[in-house]
This record gives sequence, structure tokens and C-alpha cells, in this order.
Amino acid sequence: MKDNYKAGFVSIIGRPNVGKSTLMNHIIGQKIAITSSKPQTTRNRIQTVYTCDDGQIVFVDTPGIHKAKNKLGDYMVNTAYGSMNGVDVLLWLVEPTTYIGAGEKSILEQIKKAKLPTILVINKIDTVKKAEILPVIDTYSKEYDFEQIIPVSAKKGEGISELINNIMKYLPYGQPFYDEDTITDQPERQIVAEMIREKVLRSMGDEIPHGVAVAIDSMKYEGKMCNIDATIICERDSHKGMIIGKHGSKLKEIGSLARVDIEDMLDCKVFLQLWVKVKKDWRDSDFLLKNFGYNPEDIE
Repeated sequence: MKDNYKAGFVSIIGRPNVGKSTLMNHIIGQKIAITSSKPQTTRNRIQTVYTCDDGQIVFVDTPGIHKAKNKLGDYMVNTAYGSMNGVDVLLWLVEPTTYIGAGEKSILEQIKKAKLPTILVINKIDTVKKAEILPVIDTYSKEYDFEQIIPVSAKKGEGISELINNIMKYLPYGQPFYDEDTITDQPERQIVAEMIREKVLRSMGDEIPHGVAVAIDSMKYEGKMCNIDATIICERDSHKGMIIGKHGSKLKEIGSLARVDIEDMLDCKVFLQLWVKVKKDWRDSDFLLKNFGYNPEDIE
């Protein structure tokens, strides 16, 4: 271990759908957090680990900060703000626009209270002309004295090396927290459940909003095969019919898409069976929220 080795925790915060999970997945080179075009895709605090010769960065991906409309929403927002505790650096992801809305201003107030080294990351620069990025930098630099402002494209990998180098500058010297082979603290079952939920979000378009959870009923390895039984939870009978589809076609599609990602992660063949159940208003039930892995008591 080098004498100048660095190790620390970095929280990724931002509004929904700014690309936090995409950024984290790109940095570690493997899909851990699910992504979709829908906001509020990430619901839990997810830690991933990036290790190189110079140090180790433990990234904390968080739900998008939004105006909560139910207990699940409260849990997600509290999780995001709770992630500012006990970290060494904040990464605030924003989109390349000069408009700073109420949501961004609310996050900015929390950043000011946290008093942590904060790097502003302007994501999605591949969606605008280069000339449009400078005004964005100018606008945000007037709002707060950021340690760095770094434009990136998480989708295409632009600016990622520069971002990593700058994060390292603000981490403390110390020993790594995890073995160099570790890439996440998430249990396999949790990642599998999230991969299935991602395929529901992607396959259903705008038909099914956020009222979907996935519970892994069983996950057993038999030789080179992993048998997984999972239940997709929705809030309405009409949603159940849409998720299943005509003659089970939609559920089959969801299962096929999810199996590809799960096999890639587990590096083995997967036999996946899916069921669909209705649990009305589960997002406002403390008992069901805990059942599906969203426990407010876990938030620091």
C-alpha cells in the first residue's frame, strides 16, 4: 500500500433523472444501479466501490430529491439528504441549463449546511453545444463557491477521468475500506429485484408509474443454474393486467429482458419465474415499505 493512498466516501446527489446512477455505473464499469428515463428510478442508498492504484472511492448513489407525495417519497428524500452525513465529498449533478429551479435551490441550501467539499458535475453535455456550457458554469459559480465545476457525459464517458482525479484531491489519506475486488455493498437479491423493476419501468412506458416493487421470493443455486422466483407488486388490478399483458406476453418480455442482465451479473444461467400481485396503496404502508426493503429506520 502506498503511503499517499487515499480512501473516502462520496455522495452523489441531485434532482430525479439527472443521471446519477448512469454516472456511478460508468465509473465502476458494471451495472449495479438501475436506470430508466423515468424520474425517481433509484429508491435506496446504494454504495459502489471504485478502486485504483492511488486510492479507493466509495460512491453513495441516492434517490432523486423531489417533492414527496407518499411515505415512499418521504423515505427516498430522507435517504438522499441522509447520505450527506459521514461522507468526505459531495457530487452535485445538474443538467446543462442556466435555469436554477426551486428543487435545485433546495438542494443548494442543504449543501451550504453540510459544509463539505462539493464538486458540481454538469451532466449530459452531449445534449448541448459546447458554447452553451460556459453560461451554465457561470450561473452556478455565482450561487456557491464549488471546489470544482466539471462538465461530463455519464452516458458517453466524457470527462469521467478528470472527475475521478478531482475527487481524489479531496479525499483523506488512509487504508481502503473494501477489498479491491468489491464493487458494491448491495446483496445479490437486492440487485436482482432492482433489475427486474427496471425492466418493468422500461417495458411499460408511461402506463405504470412508480407504484411497482419487486420481492425476491426465493433464489437458489443448483450447479451452474440459479433458480429465481420473484413477485412484481403493483397498486391496482388494472396495473396487474397491463403488467401480465395479453396471454402473458408483457410479463414474458419483462422476464426475458431481466434474465439477460441477471445472468451477466451472476455469471451463470438463470431460470426466472415471475408473478404479479396487487397490494393497494403499498407506498403509504409502513409495514409493506419495510417488507420491500424501504426501511426509514435504516436512514442515518
